[in-house]
Amino acid sequence: MTDFLHQPGFLGTNANFAADMTLTLSLLVITLFSVGFFLAIKGKYDTHKWVQTSGAILNVILVLWLMILPYRDFIIRDSGGPREPIFYQVTMLHAGLGVFAFLLGNFVVLRGHKLVPKFMRFENYKPVMRTAYALYFLTTVLGVWVYYTWFVVTSKPPVF
Repeated sequence: MTDFLHQPGFLGTNANFAADMTLTLSLLVITLFSVGFFLAIKGKYDTHKWVQTSGAILNVILVLWLMILPYRDFIIRDSGGPREPIFYQVTMLHAGLGVFAFLLGNFVVLRGHKLVPKFMRFENYKPVMRTAYALYFLTTVLGVWVYYTWFVVTSKPPVF
């Protein structure tokens, strides 16, 4: 599996298959969240809940499997570095905002399925869900910037 993920990517950049797959699946996640957002506006709440849940599950897999390890290796351990400051700055901004989006978004999903203690439940969903969606959207934009910085403009792209 490792050899498969580390083969050259399919988007024509310096990225490997894992990075290209991460970007593509991240765009799928934000698409699912956007579809779910519009389903809620149309009042199709049950379908909305399952579309959002699917996007959140896919996002959990992406973060835990394909995002944390490169962050550890290329930001914390600085494997192959040092690199331009923008490489670290954009990645840390993406990760910092992403932590909030990840935690809030997954809390909203768990709350929607009544899987949190009663004292943590809230009734006014709209502002919380819209905040989570906005954070995910901004995090995705920053993620595209990370990809661009790491694999298009950086003079020493990460190799893994």
